[in-house]
Amino acid sequence: MSNYSAQQSSISENNRSRILQYLYHNGICSRAQIAKAVGLTPAAITKITAKLLAQNIIEETGDMEGDKNRRSIGLNLNCGKYHVIGLKFARSLVQIGLFDLKCNRISLTDLPTVSEENINETVKQIHNTIRHLIAKDEKIVAVGMAVPGPYLIEEGHTALVSSMQGWRKVNFIKEFSEAFDVPVFVEQDARAGALAQFLFNPELSEGSLAYYLLGEGIGLGIIDNGTIYYGAHGTATEIGHISVDVNGKPCDCGNYGCLERYCSANAIHEMLNKQPYIVPGCETMTHAQACAALFAKNAAGDEATAELTSEIARYIGYGAVNIINAFNPTHIVLGDIVSQAGQPLLDEVKQVVRERTIPEVSCNTEITLSTLPTDATVTGAAAVAITNFLEHPSMFFDVA
Repeated sequence: MSNYSAQQSSISENNRSRILQYLYHNGICSRAQIAKAVGLTPAAITKITAKLLAQNIIEETGDMEGDKNRRSIGLNLNCGKYHVIGLKFARSLVQIGLFDLKCNRISLTDLPTVSEENINETVKQIHNTIRHLIAKDEKIVAVGMAVPGPYLIEEGHTALVSSMQGWRKVNFIKEFSEAFDVPVFVEQDARAGALAQFLFNPELSEGSLAYYLLGEGIGLGIIDNGTIYYGAHGTATEIGHISVDVNGKPCDCGNYGCLERYCSANAIHEMLNKQPYIVPGCETMTHAQACAALFAKNAAGDEATAELTSEIARYIGYGAVNIINAFNPTHIVLGDIVSQAGQPLLDEVKQVVRERTIPEVSCNTEITLSTLPTDATVTGAAAVAITNFLEHPSMFFDVA
C-alpha cells in the first residue's frame, strides 16, 4: 500500500470511528446531527453510514424530528447485536464476564482460586471457558483482558506480580492473541478500570481522570483529555510501588515501604491473619472475603475494625496525595475490593489529602468512590474490547 493510500485508509477509519463513538454516546441521531457533531459533510456521512448499514453495524430507526421541523431518518448503533468478553487477572482471582456493547453484564464466571502451583491449569481453564462462550454465542466479537501491572505492553508480560511471581511467566500476547476466532486486546488492570469509568460515567469524561485501583494489588490508570497515559514501556503510573516509608516493609519489587504492602487486599488479609480475633476464621477466606468481613464489622460499629480500617484508609490517602502531586487530575475514583469500605474510607482519604497537599493544587480534584460494581476490573476488561471495537471497526468488518 502506498503512503497516500495508507493515509487515506487511516483517515477513513478515523471518520468511521468518530461516527460510531458519537452514536455510542448519544444514541439515535440523524445524519445531519452526526455531520454537524463530527465536522464532516452530509455527503461524506451518507457514504460512510451506507457501508456501516450494509454491515448491520448501525441500523435505521425510522422518522425523527430534525432541524426546522424537517423529518429525518434516525441512525442507531446496533449494540444488541454484539457481545464482548471481559477477563480479569488479579493474582489469586480470575473472572470471566460476558457483556453487551453497553457493558450490561450477561454472565460472570469465577474460576477456582489461583495459587502459585496451579497457574498453568488456570491458563488452560481460561482457554476452555472462552472457547466455550464463543462457541455458544455467535454475537461475541472481541475479548478484552485486564492484567496486573507493571505490564510491558510490547513484550506481553507483567514485570512483577507481588506475592505470586508465577504470573510473570505468562506472556499474555503469545498465549491468547491467536487463541480464539475473535480479536484479543490486553490492558493493564487499572487502565482498563479507567477506561470503564471514562466510557460509562459521562461526568468523568472531561479533564483528567485517575482510577485508583484498590484490589489484590494497588494500581493507577490515568486518562488525560481522552488519552491514556502509558509511559515508555507501558509501566507508567505504577503507584503500588511508590514508597510511603523508605524504612518500611520489604516488597518483591526490591523497594521498601511500597504502598501496596499497606493497603492492598493481600496486605489487609495478611494483617488480619496476624490478628485473627478481629475477623474470626479469616485464615480460610479469600483476600476479597476477608476484606468484606472486615468492612462489614466496621460498618456495624466494631471498634477494633474501625481502627484498622482507618489505618488502611490513611495509607490509601497517602497514595492519593502522590496522585495529586504527580498528575493533578480533575477526578480520582477509588475502586475494586478495598473501596467496599465505603464512606468511612472516602472520608479518611479526603482528610489525609486536606492535611498533606497544597490547597491550591488539590482544591479542584474531586475524589469519589466508583459507582461501577466491585468487579469493575472485569467491566474494565470489557471496556477495553468495546473501545477497540469503536476505534478500529475495520478489524471486525469489511467497511473499506
